Amino acid sequence: MISEKAKRITPSPTLAVDSKYKEMCANGEDAVGFGCGEPDFDTPQYIKDAAIRAMMEGKTKYTAAAGTPELRKAVADKFLRENGISYEPSQIVVSNGAKHSLMNAFLAILDAGDEVLIPSPYWVSYPEMVKLADGVPVAVKTTEKNDFKATVRDFEKALTPKTKAIVLNSPSNPTGMVYTEAEIREIADFAVEKDLYVISDEVYEHLIYEGRHTSIASLGEEIKNRTITINGASKTFAMTGWRIGYAAANSEIAKAMASIQSHGASNPNSIAQAAAVAALSGGLSEVIKMRDEFKKRRDFFVDAINETDGVSCLKPHGAFYIMMNIDGVLGKRLGKEVIKNADDFSRLFLEAAKVAVVSGVGFDAPNYVRWSYAVDMESIKKGIERLRNFLKLLR
Repeated sequence: MISEKAKRITPSPTLAVDSKYKEMCANGEDAVGFGCGEPDFDTPQYIKDAAIRAMMEGKTKYTAAAGTPELRKAVADKFLRENGISYEPSQIVVSNGAKHSLMNAFLAILDAGDEVLIPSPYWVSYPEMVKLADGVPVAVKTTEKNDFKATVRDFEKALTPKTKAIVLNSPSNPTGMVYTEAEIREIADFAVEKDLYVISDEVYEHLIYEGRHTSIASLGEEIKNRTITINGASKTFAMTGWRIGYAAANSEIAKAMASIQSHGASNPNSIAQAAAVAALSGGLSEVIKMRDEFKKRRDFFVDAINETDGVSCLKPHGAFYIMMNIDGVLGKRLGKEVIKNADDFSRLFLEAAKVAVVSGVGFDAPNYVRWSYAVDMESIKKGIERLRNFLKLLR
């Protein structure tokens, strides 16, 4: 019999959709996938070359649990150079992807029953990670009218004596919205006043199309001391499969995270760590090219959706996702099937039109579906054409 904790965890709907899509492709079906949040660009060659050198030089052994000294220093240098935050390498913990860093963070700060405020729509794994750490996820509802961004007033309404932390994700997955510096300052002041931790997930920081990124930990020593900043190589350098994420925190939390990781994973991949040193030290020219291409796709995609009857979307300012509002098709039928929510829409869209999008139900947004535009323009045009044809079938 599996544990009660395991029973409370729901599988990732993002990976489930991607798995079904890949199964259809393997069977020879002409399916188009917009589900998985993964850049369609290859890892830059200079990063691959660094990995090859590491292997040839015999860097294939265990490393320190929190990462090699070279990578921890490279991460600390990155935070100072790009975010204006001063960390010692000892305050950096390198993990097997930013997801692993997040899990370590929750395990390090939460006791049973501690509550974590999570703006909704949220990335599907945040609540499940909190539950795995014996905490209680508390969804803080946002609206399209407010650009899917939580305000201090929203957090105040959800606050209880058990509240321990806030999750801040900017740019956001799944909405692509970016908090302004003024908005982040208000959240920082609130966290300091209420003695809360902030888990700041900044993995999409370099994929911003309007405005600029602000790291909450850069806004003063008080908020820095209670912030765990999460980032990684996956989105910035198209290194999803390399599995390198990292966290920065005060010394006590960093030490606890490293200790947890030492028992759960020993250390991150030694070869991928050497590649990540090269990535962080090699500048952002390749990232800028990728960002510019994503912006072109976003602009086309948003206009195309908003020109389609029955659906609509906001223009996201970062990441590579669009949340499409399907209020206009709820209650309609495809044959005998009624579309009651995004689960129904996504399933029927995949079955009838062979287009994979992610239902918003797992994001706490049952009237939305998420498209990723980390795909080529030809696929985007095909997806839009199939969307319009699919909507014409509904009655």
